[in-house]
Amino acid sequence: MITAERYHDISMGHRVVGHQHKCKHLHGHNYRIHFCCISDETDELGMVIDFGTIKSTLCAYLEREWDHKFMIWQEDPLLEQLQAIVPQDIVIVPFNPTAENMARYLVEDIAPSLLQGSRVTLHSCRVEETAKCSATYSL
Repeated sequence: MITAERYHDISMGHRVVGHQHKCKHLHGHNYRIHFCCISDETDELGMVIDFGTIKSTLCAYLEREWDHKFMIWQEDPLLEQLQAIVPQDIVIVPFNPTAENMARYLVEDIAPSLLQGSRVTLHSCRVEETAKCSATYSL
């Protein structure tokens, strides 16, 4: 097994429904999201995947879909109100938007279609909310 890794930075808001402390409020982070791609072998050039391909697929997805937007769970009681205010800036997801759930979603739901046809898999994803706090999901 051999890996290739790249990270990408975005800014995004969210809130965690049911949180007992300040994360229950609307707030945001400057996220750093690390992608770790794996393969059993390298290509003819000796690469798992070109770093530019990670940028044009996984990083581009983050830029297009998440950057400078507000992520909200489809079950959040504030969804309807926020949609009425800024509908174009809302990212509705099927999970409570914790770093753990974001990492899992990127690995299990987003990456397989973005990397389809390549011989690589997104093996893990680390979502840093701050320099001190992160969550990682691995297959």
